[in-house]
Amino acid sequence: MQLPGFKIIRNICATDDSTAAAILRLVLGLVFFAHGAQKMLGWFGGLGFSGTMGFFTGTMHVPVPLAFLAIAAEFFGGLGLVLGFLTRVAAFGIAVTMLVAIVTVNSAFGYFMNWYGTQRGEGFEYHLLVLAMTAFLMIRGAGAFSLDRVLTVAEPSVTAQRRLAHS
Repeated sequence: MQLPGFKIIRNICATDDSTAAAILRLVLGLVFFAHGAQKMLGWFGGLGFSGTMGFFTGTMHVPVPLAFLAIAAEFFGGLGLVLGFLTRVAAFGIAVTMLVAIVTVNSAFGYFMNWYGTQRGEGFEYHLLVLAMTAFLMIRGAGAFSLDRVLTVAEPSVTAQRRLAHS
């Protein structure tokens, strides 16, 4: 017998044993964990939580709850992707962050990134790549080598459970 919410969690975490999904998830997770660690912990030359919140709310005029959610989505979403834990939720958080970045900042600078330093900011081509990756992970799940896979591997059939109980 399953608990009422277990089926929902099981559906969110369901995945196959795809190595390709695992590679995509790990690379995207490492990229976003590093960016999130800059914002949350001040690692890799970042501002840390207070500095990032100050920049988002003061300079960019992002409301406090949304600034917090952006930092959390990158840090915890990246960590979730690395571990393959709640992959669809983590990918969704990162996707929303990228959509907001496109709409509020990057679309003003066009499509292309600022490869040659000739424009005031970065375009949104990187963000589109991330959106495609997150869409893939939301559809397919975490793939191989993930906590989601470990948590949702099919439990033994009722017949097999009875056989084990009688042996």
